[in-house]
Amino acid sequence: MDNRNVGFLIIGISIAVGFIILMFNLGLKKIVSQTCTHGPLCPMYNTIAIQTWISLGIALIIFVIGIVIMFTKPKERVVVRKVKEKRKKLNLKNLDKDEKKVIELLLKEGKAMFQSDLMEKTGMGKVKTTRLLDKLEAKQLVERKRRGMNNIVVLKD
Repeated sequence: MDNRNVGFLIIGISIAVGFIILMFNLGLKKIVSQTCTHGPLCPMYNTIAIQTWISLGIALIIFVIGIVIMFTKPKERVVVRKVKEKRKKLNLKNLDKDEKKVIELLLKEGKAMFQSDLMEKTGMGKVKTTRLLDKLEAKQLVERKRRGMNNIVVLKD
């Protein structure tokens, strides 16, 4: 719902509440005037007046809230659209056989795997794998993400 409509709704409710308060006040004064033997000095008149002013004050606050809501701008929606980019085909021409082996293994495994699993499946040592991944990261083909004591090697798009 638009802020302006909500503001009008709240203002209408506050006016209705104010009208009900005044009608209730008139009814109470009528009952007190018929039942109180002290006349206009009856303490119930003071109680009615205090309750009426408190109630009208609350109705006035609701009215002001309605006006404020009516004149405030609604927050603008931010729509974010994801644009699908054409996927670049990996250029494996400038890679040596070990680098190609790692890239093909990542493609086969779903673009991500633990570095330790990569070492195991390629049969390379820890140092050679680390240096090979350093080269591939420099060429911006893979990215290593730290997960606890392990690295996850992710093929970049």
